[in-house]
Amino acid sequence: MPELRKDPVLGRWIIIAKERGKRPTDFVIAEEPVLGGFCPLCPGNEKMTPSEVLAYGREHDHGNSPGWKVRVVPNKYPALVIEGELEREAEGLYDKMNGIGAHEVIIESPRHDDSFAELPSEHMILILKAFQHRIQDLEHDERFRYVLVFKNYGKAAGASLEHSHSQLVALPVLPRKIYSELTGSLTYYKYKERCVYCDIIHQELKQDVRVVCRNDHFITLTPFAPRTPFEMWILPIKHSSAYHQQSDEQLTALAQIFTESLCRLDACIPNVPYNFVLHTQPLRSENLSHFHWHFEIVPKLTSIAGFEWGSGFYINPMPPEEAAMYLRESLERIS
Repeated sequence: MPELRKDPVLGRWIIIAKERGKRPTDFVIAEEPVLGGFCPLCPGNEKMTPSEVLAYGREHDHGNSPGWKVRVVPNKYPALVIEGELEREAEGLYDKMNGIGAHEVIIESPRHDDSFAELPSEHMILILKAFQHRIQDLEHDERFRYVLVFKNYGKAAGASLEHSHSQLVALPVLPRKIYSELTGSLTYYKYKERCVYCDIIHQELKQDVRVVCRNDHFITLTPFAPRTPFEMWILPIKHSSAYHQQSDEQLTALAQIFTESLCRLDACIPNVPYNFVLHTQPLRSENLSHFHWHFEIVPKLTSIAGFEWGSGFYINPMPPEEAAMYLRESLERIS
């Protein structure tokens, strides 16, 4: 069973995935990904994955069979396992618990070569609904405190399969990153009695130098202090702290701006590897006045080396104002 261990100085949790044990030679990085071959995520291979927990699009009731448009299955090689109890305990001054959680794969399309950014809007809506549905379902499990939704696109961003997919991990602890956002935004709220994200949106719309695109419900911007070139955040314009409470109308608008944002990124740097991560409120929370859910899209364009590891600083060679300008003009340049 995996194990969660807590760093006693920083308070961050580390997953020790014993089932994924490697030798030093297993960490050699191949220069090129291996293309082609058998794909367990393609239609017809449903029996090669764990039994699905959600599927959209079938015209019949036969589960784990072709005909789906979006399919969610447990990860065959999970970082955390869903069976068992947490069994929190101390080992001297150290804290640890069993690696209990849920690790799922959202198969975004039945077509092997589909690109996430190029999916039709009605299909993108199904993916966003799948994120919502799984968060709502996992919220019923009292062992879990947070659900992290993310996508790795491209080998440099950590993708291990070509078939378009994203992932979801339910955690028994609050990630340090989310904890920092919650405490930082609460400090701002106590001082100014306003949500810092709402203030960011208001200022960015007024200045209009880091706005990439917007619609009636959402805005995409390059953050004032980005970690990498072309980093983007997608935020709801109206305050909301919980992603899974979005209406169908809001998910439709989100699908539109998500696609546009990624198409603009691809037009600037074709086929750039990236990660996106959903930041939302902890499970079973009341609506939070100080926190604003959002997606963060982070292209893999810089390397994390000794200085970054040692200092926690990021070195970004491109100002976000310039990145936003390129992103705004990108589709116009190729149209």
